[in-house]
Amino acid sequence: MGKYLVKEKFPIYHTFHNTKTCFSTMGCCNWEAGARNRLPCRLVNMTITDDLVETFLKCPTKCFLRSRGEAGTGNAYAAWVRTKHDVFRIEGTKRLVAEVTPDKCAIGTQAMGSLKPAAWHLGIDLAVQSQELQCFCHAVEQIPSAGRGRTALFVPIRFLFRNKLSRDDKVLLAFDARVLSEVLSRAVGLGKIVHGENYVTLKVKTSALASDVRKVTDKIGTLLASPSPPDLVLNRHCAECEFQNRCRQKGIEKDDLSLLSGMAEKERTDFNAKGIFTVTQLSHTFRPRRRPQGLRDKRERYHHSLKALAIREKKMCTYETIRTIM
Repeated sequence: MGKYLVKEKFPIYHTFHNTKTCFSTMGCCNWEAGARNRLPCRLVNMTITDDLVETFLKCPTKCFLRSRGEAGTGNAYAAWVRTKHDVFRIEGTKRLVAEVTPDKCAIGTQAMGSLKPAAWHLGIDLAVQSQELQCFCHAVEQIPSAGRGRTALFVPIRFLFRNKLSRDDKVLLAFDARVLSEVLSRAVGLGKIVHGENYVTLKVKTSALASDVRKVTDKIGTLLASPSPPDLVLNRHCAECEFQNRCRQKGIEKDDLSLLSGMAEKERTDFNAKGIFTVTQLSHTFRPRRRPQGLRDKRERYHHSLKALAIREKKMCTYETIRTIM
């Protein structure tokens, strides 16, 4: 995966033009006043892989660190999850192979050598790469054409041991479909996810998620082009991340609002718009108010500022006892 030159519109395109900055040393961009007849060039060091897409959906900071080859401290839960996924994928693959005759099943490079002809019905462990994207397909089902003049259908398959699927799981499958589509030069509009203890098969209309995949890959392209990591935001994924210790330490040093785990992104953005960026700043905004007579028996709503105050004072704070502190 060497360096390659990409000349296309990324979300950072207008930023480049506004600052009249060219990151290419090849003289392919003309930044003279009023000259916008050429697209900016960006030197990219890494192909966007399904691993980067998966990590970006969980945490952009983790995606950035992975792309730079950063080594984490390890995480026992993350290792357990990977082992469960690998065992489930192997068992699921065995079940699929058992349903196909040996001469219609291809593995790895054997399948890649004959993607277009209908030489097989089931491909296993396919590493598929287009010009800028790469994915590792757990399996690909090739359905022969139903009539003359029609092309065969290619259906990517992913294995997940969890019983409950998320939208991110479907977006990752749609990414596989996009890479296959670019390599085959044909639409790949359907995929399957085999999941859960009963190996339930869910059909996913990947064409409906094409715009989501495009947005994610554009954001990753911008992220990879940046020399510095994105703003640190601690989230639920931190518990199973190998960079947990690193990020939490930085969060504590910054006294970042994302240390308050119950705070949603929109709430954090609203506080930032008011000039509140740290837990300490937020703690000074809490003001206990006298409750109306009709609401005294009802539970008080959750206050992020009260939690921030408890952290600042290093005390257990409740709404009823807070008057002794204030």
